[in-house]
Amino acid sequence: MVEKNPDLCDAFSPSELDFAAMRAKTAEVDGLAEVFKVLGDETRTKILYLLAHQPLCVCDLATILEMTLPAISHHLRLLKAMRLVKYVREGKMVYYSLDDDHIMNLIREAQEHLAEEA
Repeated sequence: MVEKNPDLCDAFSPSELDFAAMRAKTAEVDGLAEVFKVLGDETRTKILYLLAHQPLCVCDLATILEMTLPAISHHLRLLKAMRLVKYVREGKMVYYSLDDDHIMNLIREAQEHLAEEA
């Protein structure tokens, strides 16, 4: 005999929800997956975390993370495209920093969540 899973519906019986309104609500989170996809890469998360502490150039990031300049540049290009980092040019040097504090708030929330599990 197959045991029933209490977490699954055993019959199709829609509730009284306004499904059209609920479906429309999903538009409020369109695009969020892209931000989380970018954060899903540990190197990019480390770059953002470092930039939250101070502006850094590509060379600094490459040295700290023990990576090549092209690899760091690739990650920064993606982060810039998502408007997570910005840069300022000082002569020949380019310094990257967080575009704003919103992304750091996400990282801190995730850190707090992980700390709860420990």
